[in-house]
Order: sequence, then structure tokens, then C-alpha cells
Amino acid sequence: MSFRVRPSSNLEEFSQAVYAIGQYFSLDPTEERMERFSKNLPIERMHAAWEDGRIVGGAGVFPFELTVPGAVVPTAGVTVVGTYPTHRRRGVLRRLMRTQLDDVHERGESLALLWASEETIYGRFGYGMASLCGEISVPREYNAFALPFEREGALRFVDPKEALELFPKVWDKVRRKIPGMLGRTRNWWEFRVLFTPPSGGGDDGPKRYVVLERDGLPEGYAIYRHKPKWQDGVADSDLEVIEAIAVDGQPTAELWRFLLDVDWAARTTAELLPIDHPLFQLLASPRRMRYRAGDGLWARLVDVGEALSARGYATDGAAVFDVKDEFCSWNEGTWRLADGVAKRSKASAQIRCDVSALGAVYLGGFTFSQLARGGRIEEVRRG
Repeated sequence: MSFRVRPSSNLEEFSQAVYAIGQYFSLDPTEERMERFSKNLPIERMHAAWEDGRIVGGAGVFPFELTVPGAVVPTAGVTVVGTYPTHRRRGVLRRLMRTQLDDVHERGESLALLWASEETIYGRFGYGMASLCGEISVPREYNAFALPFEREGALRFVDPKEALELFPKVWDKVRRKIPGMLGRTRNWWEFRVLFTPPSGGGDDGPKRYVVLERDGLPEGYAIYRHKPKWQDGVADSDLEVIEAIAVDGQPTAELWRFLLDVDWAARTTAELLPIDHPLFQLLASPRRMRYRAGDGLWARLVDVGEALSARGYATDGAAVFDVKDEFCSWNEGTWRLADGVAKRSKASAQIRCDVSALGAVYLGGFTFSQLARGGRIEEVRRG
């Protein structure tokens, strides 16, 4: 059976395509929710797979700017990819990926990025695991800092309207220095990061918004919620940190000291923290936060030449790659990277690899040496 894949043309098609994955995560695709979602995911960038006049799968793209070493590049943020359970294992996903990557290539986005719900899905389409991240749970009795600490800034609560004006200033200052962080539009802030349903957050509880200021300027912010719970008559609640961003040094320490000290919390939890998070240095007992690492961002070089030429490098020099890319054949062949520019070459390759390996090292989260030790690349000639 063949499937036809095309962009969604209206909100109804958009909703049915999103529901292909949303149904597995208890999504209720109401008109209000889908309209809000489409403010960041353009309707025409939500591809739908059709069979006999019905949508049976979907795959979307958020258009982003991504910080990479030494540069900021336009990036396709792949999201809400899924197949209806009535059509699993029938090639729907492959058709969606084929159409989506062709579209990304035609738009001139040299890189695609995603968070994988299952880590075994996307390697076959050229994505490589490009970073690690983890989750923590810090017990209150082990949240002391390693070094003496004194506050210098001022913390205060703000409402979403004021947060919309203050928080992006901090995010933009921080994200331009850290590979893997994404640019955020005003819609992204308003309808995703700061949005709370009219009911106040439903079962998750309402979000709290706090800004850290010094000399009247924002240097950090936190978004968190309380998860109240009682055990044998004693408070056993969690303080869930949704996002805590601050400039390096004192502001980061002040923000986390505040979060760790909020009353009525037996522990402070957070997810999606990088493996070099400052808490490893701040806490006196970092092992007690029970950091559990897993795969983070997955990256896919849609245009090898453009992507390799777009980012910066720590040193000059040259390297020659024999790249295998069965899914995007326009990348196949030998590439020479020299002085920050990648071009087709007839030189003999030093490294033979799948395109997913280039995605794995692109953000700097992994090195070619690590990939070689893991059998992901082959060094065919020393250079």
C-alpha cells in the first residue's frame, strides 16, 4: 500500500497529523490547543501521511536558530513525529522522513535537530546522538553548597506578562555562548514557556516565575512548580524546576540556592540538565543529587558542506571525510574540511563514517576519538 505525504493545509489536517503522536501522550487536540500550537509550528511545516482520504501519520518542524560552536545557524527542529497504531510497521515513518528531509533541504536549512522519544528510531535516517543530558533529585538534607555563599542580587516574583519582557533578555545572553541552545521567538515564550492553562496548570499545578536582578538588571530567572505530597503526616513534596537560567558564576549560584531552599520541599527535581551543569561544582555532595544521564539532542547534517562550513573550529588545519549517507544521497562522497570550509574533494579520506557520526560531533558534545573507540567511525589514513 502506498501513502501520500504532503503539508497540512488547514488547522483540521494539522490537528489530525499532530494526533498521530499526541494520542500516545494523552493529548486532547482541542481547537484552542491546536491553534496555540500552530503559533510556533507553522501549519505548512506539519506534514501528514494520507491513505484512502484519511491521515495516518504526521511529522512537524519548528523553524529555529541554533547556537553551534562559533556561530548561529538556521535549523529544522523536528517534532511530533508519529504513526497511527492502525498503520504501524507499514513504512509510514520512512515516507514522512523522506518528505520532511527533502523539504528541509529545499528550504536551505543545513541541519535538523530533535529529541528522540526512543533512541533506536532516528539513526537509520542519519541522526546522531549529539549530546547527553540528565535528571536530578536533590534531597533537602544534602543541598548544602561546598563553599561559603553570600547573596548579592535580589529575587522577586513576576507575572507572565513581566516575565515575557525580562526572561528573554537572560536567555539570549546565555544561549549565544552555549552550543545546542535555541533561539526563541516571542510566540515561543508566550505560548509555550510561560503559558499556563486558564485552570491554573491542571494536574501539574501552576507555574511560579522568579527573576534574579542585580543593579536593576535581570541576571537570571527560574520557572518552577510545587508538587505537594504527604507521607505519614509529614510533608514529602517536590519542587520541580522547569527552567533555571542565569549568567555564569554568582547569579547561577544565587538562583539555585533560592530553589534549593524553598520551604515545604523534601527534594528539588529537574530534568534536561547538561552533564557539565554547575550543580556538580556548587553542591558539597553532588553524588546525592542522583544525576541520571541519557541521550539528549540528536543532530542530522542535511547539507554536509553547508553545515560543516557554518560552524567555527578551535584550530586551523584540514581533514578529509568519506561520508556515507544512504537516506540523503546528495551528501555521499568525499569532503575536505580546511580553514573552516567544507568542499567536495578527490583526496584520499582520513576518516570513513556515516553521516550520523558528523551529527554526533557537530555540537562538540562528542569527539571523533570517542566515536572511533565506540566503532562508529573508521580511521583509514592518519593525517
